[in-house]
Amino acid sequence: MLEKIDSPADLKRLSLPELRRLAGEIRECLIDRITENGGHLASNLGVVELTLALHYVFDSPRDAIVWDVGHQAYVHKLVTGRRDRFATIRQLGGLSGFCVREESPHDAFGAGHAGTSVSAALGLAVARDLQGQPGHVVAVIGDGAMTCGLAFEGVNNAGHLGNRLIVVLNDNEMSISPNVGAMARYLARLRTHRRYAQAKGVVEHGLLRLPLGAGVLRFLRRFRHAARALFMPTVIWEDLGFTYVGPLDGHDLGQLIDVFQRVRALGRPAVVHVATVKGKGYAPAEADAVALHGVPPSNGSRAHGHAAPSYTKVFGDTLIELARVDPRIVAITAAMPDGTGLTPFAREFPGRFFDVGIAEAHAVTFAAGLAAAGLRPVAAIYSSFAQRAYDSIVHDVCLQKLPVVLALDRAGLVGEDGRTHHGAFDLAYLRSLPNLVVMAPRDEAELRRMLRTALTVSGPVAIRYPRGSGVGVPLDQGPLTVEVGRAEVLLEGRDLAIVAIGSAVHPSLAAARQFRARGVGVAVVDARFAKPLDEEAILAAARATGRLVTVEENVLAGGFGSAVAELLADRGLAQSTALHRIGLPDAFVEHGPQPVLRELAGLTPEGIVRAIEVAHPDLARAVARTG
Repeated sequence: MLEKIDSPADLKRLSLPELRRLAGEIRECLIDRITENGGHLASNLGVVELTLALHYVFDSPRDAIVWDVGHQAYVHKLVTGRRDRFATIRQLGGLSGFCVREESPHDAFGAGHAGTSVSAALGLAVARDLQGQPGHVVAVIGDGAMTCGLAFEGVNNAGHLGNRLIVVLNDNEMSISPNVGAMARYLARLRTHRRYAQAKGVVEHGLLRLPLGAGVLRFLRRFRHAARALFMPTVIWEDLGFTYVGPLDGHDLGQLIDVFQRVRALGRPAVVHVATVKGKGYAPAEADAVALHGVPPSNGSRAHGHAAPSYTKVFGDTLIELARVDPRIVAITAAMPDGTGLTPFAREFPGRFFDVGIAEAHAVTFAAGLAAAGLRPVAAIYSSFAQRAYDSIVHDVCLQKLPVVLALDRAGLVGEDGRTHHGAFDLAYLRSLPNLVVMAPRDEAELRRMLRTALTVSGPVAIRYPRGSGVGVPLDQGPLTVEVGRAEVLLEGRDLAIVAIGSAVHPSLAAARQFRARGVGVAVVDARFAKPLDEEAILAAARATGRLVTVEENVLAGGFGSAVAELLADRGLAQSTALHRIGLPDAFVEHGPQPVLRELAGLTPEGIVRAIEVAHPDLARAVARTG
């Protein structure tokens, strides 16, 4: 069946039994392909029937279907003309694991972060109405994404404006980990109060059989909110201006198609609440939807080839050690306890661990409140997700000089998740903030030292560290802490100095050794801090060599290299020092294996050597002579 589906129009020719058979084939395809390439498995298995029903009823791309996050849109890709390329998903140059407008007209809006669908869909609906265009707009949002403030803002505005819009609430009780918070409890009440519809029918039928029943029924309908509230807590949606339908079985194709056909005829905002099972149809994923939310590729492209612990694990283990000694330490995450390495912390210190849901801005301001009351909060957030909390970092943490530690996991290139998830901007968006210390470890042992240091600083600190395994150094090697604002000279040299930060340090060391093996003296300085800079060490390297190369796994625009350029200009050394900056380009980097992306960005030892030879041809000639 799947081989015959080249567009949503092909679905409309199928009978209900054929659609059910197609759903089974799609699940087999997902399991085979995702376990090979890696990607989001459980979330896509859970929306097979929902996706088929949407495309059976609506006419994409004339009808816009907006997928929140997009990590559950693999089925959507399969039935919208991308089946032949599906084998390339998440591979370099292949299909994205998220929705991308440039990839297909069926991807009505691009996404990779949660909570954007309702706001974007409302914009599409208003634009449709202002331009007098036909068509429907559907936003598909998971219950996990409903913890986002942005989602609430979109719902509030949509109910106020009243434009024709359908919000499908895909309720599987999960984001990546099990959902937390008041919204999760509210949706649980909706799921368990199906008796409302049954009780309503029984009451109305009984009243109509009584002599005065019709009049009583009209009276009750005038006060329908009060009557309904006795049975089911759906009033919030209707008070916000939406027609509420559900909860429905999200795997019952016949029921979904019937309801979508009916809701399509409404002329006002509607919420269709569907209950799905994350990982549906694949026993391992149903049993552990957290572990199989995202799976690595079977070819092991994320592996580094050794058994060093991941930076995430080192961070989590170190925080537990520190919390055992200091009862003021608390940990916060935004719906990512496993991804940030805080699940063991939560088990050992359940009263000192807070998962706030997909609400990064709240996480940071919540941490600021904890710090204002004398605690030492550590907010662990992916670098790309922390972008959503920027104003909270500025206004609530830095302005008040509060001792909040921002642990920015996944800084730099993250691999197959691609352009929405690369932590490419944090050095640039953080180093301009007053009162904030910004540091980056070169290896896992340095991460331990920096975390200990951060929890002794009297103001805010950000630590950025990469995705994946460390470099394999002994964890307890060297001193326990680092001096704030102090760089470390790792290699001496008189011909050129590389000043690197974070994950760029070890490739820089390897590049310097290649030069040194050819008789060229290249120094390497581990800057450690993007703010405050170790001005003395950087200026000394500039004066000694007259040539500086900065290396960072961050965008060049406004990043660490820019900070060094500003320092040289401010100290009058810009003319006498040849500065070359190596880092990420002024572009959104696409998806692909992490090592390949680093190679393409010139962040490998060989890439750094090539960049130096181009920037300093005399060094290249010296290498050629000694070679």
